[in-house]
Amino acid sequence: MTQKIPATLVPGDGIGPEIVDCALAAFDALGAPFEWDRQIAGLAGVKAEGDPLPARTIASIRRTHLALKGPLETPSGGGYRSSNVRLREEFKLYANLRPARTLIPGGRFDKIDLVVVRENLEGLYIGHEHYIQIGDDPHAVAIASGVNTRQGSRRLLEFAFEHAIAAGRKKVTIVHKANIMKALTGIFLETGQELYEQKYRGRFILDTVIIDACAMKLVLNPWQFDVLVTTNLFGDILSGLVGGLGMTPGANIGADAAIFEAVHGSAPDIAGKGVANPTALLLAAAMMLDHCKLTKMADRLRSSINQTLNADGVRTGDLGGSATTAEFTAALLERIAHA
Repeated sequence: MTQKIPATLVPGDGIGPEIVDCALAAFDALGAPFEWDRQIAGLAGVKAEGDPLPARTIASIRRTHLALKGPLETPSGGGYRSSNVRLREEFKLYANLRPARTLIPGGRFDKIDLVVVRENLEGLYIGHEHYIQIGDDPHAVAIASGVNTRQGSRRLLEFAFEHAIAAGRKKVTIVHKANIMKALTGIFLETGQELYEQKYRGRFILDTVIIDACAMKLVLNPWQFDVLVTTNLFGDILSGLVGGLGMTPGANIGADAAIFEAVHGSAPDIAGKGVANPTALLLAAAMMLDHCKLTKMADRLRSSINQTLNADGVRTGDLGGSATTAEFTAALLERIAHA
């Protein structure tokens, strides 16, 4: 009998429960040995317990060290602080891994296979913000502080370099803005260059590029990139350019926990309509299987997704198809059964 793997499940908000159900059905079809502890966070946590990240959700992940999470709603402007950011801080999930690979061939961006490695705990996402009142305007001045440390930069860069080597990647590009933010992103660039010279020269090619030039090059010629490693905000923006959010999975990796998710948001405007594309979360589920050394299951899931999209032509509306979430799930399960 396969040993059960304890894992926390957070269905999330908006379309979260719909796409999580698809991932759970795929896990069941694969025979994945996860033993789920279902918890809540985000808007669901606020409604049920008055907290977007309830203590019992944190306790569950602290016990299992592993979680699959649907998208969580975060209000813009005011309201509560992002549960995603709090989770990363709580479990020191310093590395955010976001692979981008062409799944539907024949388009403008064909045969793309790259990965964004994003620092997850520092930069401008630390939440050190405040307003200064002038006259009658309490929000006359807004100030935010970004913090990057040598230790945090080195930890993330080392993770990216080791991931590149393990995955057989040939080039790593450090993305920065050290021409303007000479200290904040300069320390990241400097640390990466020093680390490369100390430990990694000759094992892959190291390149550097300024963030705005990188965004332009990703649109014009993404094939020139292999691994992109960068600071928090830049990594979040760039991963929106690679592959489309509906197709982009994410893994948040720390020393003592790993949380897997789709990169996209909760999409409340289409929640409950049965039209959500579950591909990003399914690919995150495959990354979760890889993380648990269930490589054959992960490969089988990725192959089944590819066959469903291409051989069967079953696609949701955002990919030019007409399949509902349930229809896509049914087609995927059929593929898994015969993979």
